[in-house]
This record gives sequence, C-alpha cells and structure tokens, in this order.
Amino acid sequence: MKIAIHGRSFTTDTQPYVQALFDILKSKQIDYSISSSFYSFLLSAGVNPYTEKNYPHPHGAPDADFIFSIGGDGTLLESVMQSRSRQIPILGINTGRLGFLATVSPPMINDSLDALFQGNFQTEDRTLVSLLSDTDLFEDYNFALNDFTITKTDTSSMITVHAYLDGEFLNSYWADGLIVSTPTGSTGYSLSCGGPVVLPTNDVFVITPISPHNLNVRPMIIPDVSKLSFRVESRSSNFLVSLDSRFRIVDSTVTLLVKKELFKARLVKLSQDNFVQTLRTKLHWGLDARN
Repeated sequence: MKIAIHGRSFTTDTQPYVQALFDILKSKQIDYSISSSFYSFLLSAGVNPYTEKNYPHPHGAPDADFIFSIGGDGTLLESVMQSRSRQIPILGINTGRLGFLATVSPPMINDSLDALFQGNFQTEDRTLVSLLSDTDLFEDYNFALNDFTITKTDTSSMITVHAYLDGEFLNSYWADGLIVSTPTGSTGYSLSCGGPVVLPTNDVFVITPISPHNLNVRPMIIPDVSKLSFRVESRSSNFLVSLDSRFRIVDSTVTLLVKKELFKARLVKLSQDNFVQTLRTKLHWGLDARN
C-alpha cells in the first residue's frame, strides 16, 4: 500500500495524535510520502515522520492508493487538487475547526487506520465543478469541489453578472457576486449567503447570489448536466473569479463557462461517517441556545 500525506499546521494538543499516526505507519511498514510544505512543518513541530520522502505541493501527489489529508476542510480541498483526475481516495483527518469533509477526529486515528487497513470502508464520489474560459486562468487546476464564485474586486460598487443556462438567458444578477455550488459546497459559502443544504450525492448545482440588490432574486437549484455561461459588467472593468480558495482577477471582457467536471473527488467514508449527523453536530440543529 502506498500513501501520500498532505497537511497544514496543527496545535500542540494535536501533536501526539499525529505522531501516533506515523508510529502506526512505520510499524506496519507502509510506503508513504509527505508534501514538502507539511514535511517541513512536521519537523518544526517535533514530529518524527520516519521518512525523508516528500513531494512538491500543489503539483500533484505521487502514485498512491490513498491520500491522507491532515487539517481542516481547506486542507482536504488541496488534497483534491493533488489527486486531480486520478481519483485517489482521500481520508480526511480533522485537525482544523469545522470538519464537514475531514470527519476523522484525532482521537479516532488509531481505529480509523485499523478500519482502513482491514478494508472496512467505502468510498463516496463527489461532483466537481469545472471552469472553461477564453483565458487560461487556473491551468491544470480549473476545477473545484466546493464552488465557483464571481465577486467584485472593490468594496463599493456592485457588479452585474449576466447568466445563461444552456445558452438561454437566465438573469442579470446585480449583486456583490454569484456562487455556483456543488452539493458538497452547499454547506460552505453558499449556505452563508442563504443557499439550501443539499445532500452530497444529489446531481445538482446551486446558483446563489451574494447580497443581491433585488430581494426577490433567490438561490436556484439546477441539474448538474447544465452548462452555465457568464458575462460580467463592472465599473472597475475587472472582477474576481475563484475555485474553492484559489482566485484570479479577471478582465470584464473574459467569458466564462461552468459545467460538471468529467472526473470526481473520491472520499473515504468510514462506518461512523453520517452526513445528517454531521449536519446536526456542526450546525447545532436541535439544540436550545438558551441552555
């Protein structure tokens, strides 16, 4: 078995759990390599990784059976970039805060690795959104697991986003921006802008305006086989385009096409993983705030 490991910084409280992970990998004689940025942090944090094998981030993980993502949801999004079209299964170990995608808590590492090595897991494919444009904005990383967004570059004037659904004019959004979210990303930026929560296996996209001028403009759910194209007007003659946490400043003459990516992100799902339970826990559903 070969494993690629990517991560970000973690607290001193988490350090013993991360060290235990490498202790287990060494004891089972697993072949693994670590992203160079995370490798440097491990050494500075006093963790012994027992290897000098590392690879550059974000240029793709080496051939591996799994990618371990050690961090929060943002770290897992970076791991999706490393997997790209190879669809390497990703195990998310949550040393961050929210953890909608990275569901394995540090105290669960030992049991989770046992389940993984014994084959007691499933994989869940997640839809990616893809961006095509007449300017190469994101090179080989023109896809996102959470969302594609168009936003203004300044703090004053709104922008106008002319949206077309499968070539037919849909609406002109006069707003701070627009989000096209996957089901996975429905619990992210889209949710904070009033979008609905969508189960991650649904075959849809969510179009969510950001602070629209017209209050009757609402989020919209469309089939993920749809193609969305955009033309943007801005007083500053440019705007921001982002795929997950990566962004570019784009000239208003650039046309954009958004559609479903041909490949998917593949996440490792252990027996304790339950999306509805995660919703209740992370969003505090059913809890009385007065108590």
